[in-house]
Amino acid sequence: MTDAAASGTLAVLANPTVNLFFTGKGGVGKTTVACAVALALADQGRSVLLVSTDPASNLDEMLGVPLASTPRPVPGAPGLQAMNIDPEAAAEAYRRRVLAQMEPHAGDAERATVREQLSGACTTEIAAFDEFAGLLADGARGFDHVVFDTAPTGHALRLLSLPKAWTGFLKDNDRGASCLGPHSGLKMQEARFQAALAALGDPARTTIVLVTRPDRGAIREAARTSAELRALGLANQRLAVNGVFAARDPADPVASSIAALGAAALADLPEALRALPQDRVPLRSFDMVGLAALRGLLRDEPAAAPASAPAIAAPDLPGLGALVDELAAAGRGLIMVMGKGGVGKTTVAAALAVGLVERGHGVHLSTTDPAAHVAATLGGALDGLRVDRIDPKAETQRYIDKVMAARGRDLDAEGRALLREDLESPCTEEVAVFHAFSRVVSEARSAFVVLDTAPTGHSLLLMDATGAYHRQMTRSIAPQAQGRIVTPLMRLQDAAYSKIILVALPETTPVSEAAALQDDLRRARIEPYAWVINRSLLGTGTRDPVLRARQAGEQAQVARVRQGLARRVFLLPWQSEPPVGVAVLKRLAMAGRTGQAAD
Repeated sequence: MTDAAASGTLAVLANPTVNLFFTGKGGVGKTTVACAVALALADQGRSVLLVSTDPASNLDEMLGVPLASTPRPVPGAPGLQAMNIDPEAAAEAYRRRVLAQMEPHAGDAERATVREQLSGACTTEIAAFDEFAGLLADGARGFDHVVFDTAPTGHALRLLSLPKAWTGFLKDNDRGASCLGPHSGLKMQEARFQAALAALGDPARTTIVLVTRPDRGAIREAARTSAELRALGLANQRLAVNGVFAARDPADPVASSIAALGAAALADLPEALRALPQDRVPLRSFDMVGLAALRGLLRDEPAAAPASAPAIAAPDLPGLGALVDELAAAGRGLIMVMGKGGVGKTTVAAALAVGLVERGHGVHLSTTDPAAHVAATLGGALDGLRVDRIDPKAETQRYIDKVMAARGRDLDAEGRALLREDLESPCTEEVAVFHAFSRVVSEARSAFVVLDTAPTGHSLLLMDATGAYHRQMTRSIAPQAQGRIVTPLMRLQDAAYSKIILVALPETTPVSEAAALQDDLRRARIEPYAWVINRSLLGTGTRDPVLRARQAGEQAQVARVRQGLARRVFLLPWQSEPPVGVAVLKRLAMAGRTGQAAD
């Protein structure tokens, strides 16, 4: 193990490869660490390109510069350029390239058909991946290093698995795929995908940094990610533990509890992670926004004495119990919990579901998150609560079987073989997950459905699929029938049917990302019902200087949410024990009811 952070750097900076990938569970600080490493390399005189592959990227705010889908210099950081891979822009550029590859004699009707084929969410995903593959396959052309800030784990694993999946699909395929267009479009990509696969698997060119926090859930996901990456042939891995906290005052129960929880989690590191080269980055007293803060992440912070000023009081906000009471009054409906990775969506979703059961309702709790932590958060069964997940692999097989039974029924053996080959496309998974999501949404007509969604970027892609399906349906049905059709998008737009709950931590970046998500939802005419501010240290009475400084930042962010972002705000205080298990979730779902003091 290394602890290079104490000397003002990370060991990965000593001998960096051309490509550096930062991945991990949402909220562990991937973007923070990726930005700090990219900035440190640039400060050493290297030319560096920092790329976000997250559809909900917040690089702009952290670096203090508006970014686009092409590299832009970062003021104040000579040698550093940054960009966001914009899925929509990538999809349009991809459509133009495919159409340009079509035969010159192709008619307008044929071109219109291909453009329509390329309008779905899976095309958007593969186009964004195409941009990523191009950067990876071409190497750091004009740059010494390319630093990739990826989306949270489930989405990142999907991204990193695509080179292998598409390379296998393209082999001997001479027809095409609906989401990539005709054969010319496929063959246009084949060499690039193969080059991306070679670059990812070459330890001399690519290093994958697994970022975690000293938290059992984040560590568990890092171990799972490490194993899945090794199965893909990506074995050149490192571990960066971000946010390691040491209490300055042993008599401060809050500080001591946080430090003890982190130390216990790190003491139990799985062997697979323990074997990796490792760095530890201390928890800082400041938000990671701006170049000065990012440079400060990898430098020693002067020690401060415990605070003697009066404690910062908790804001006057209702707790989760009051939100459950409001939701229960409807008797049924869809409750979707959304937000940035790592803000506690799963905890909030599970507590809401348990709270509704406690109030006498049957509840279906499900998740669209590939990481699927719902069952682990519950830690047991509860009468009246049905728990499952939308499993991409199971749903893909279900979808393939359904299509083969319907469309393949009247085909001969050759036709069925061609249909099955087309369904082997990696894009089929996106379509299958959307159909499963639609099925779960429809259950809320007669019962409560609580849906724990994937982190923001992955959820936005799901929303894109919902919108694309809605547009396809409204175009394809007769005008006289349009009043009788109800699409999933229409259900999400119906405030009496669906309640969207946005979860954020009281920190600058999670609040900004929740605000951006709210704007995206409103553009789709979906109005969020409420915000939940989770894990607030306000009112805990801590004297620790790092925690007190963070409290002051929290106070400003709570005021920001209350004064201009949310119509309804609920507060979930920091918990001295991990919020895992039915009994703990019951307490959360009962605390802070209107007219009742929070525990």
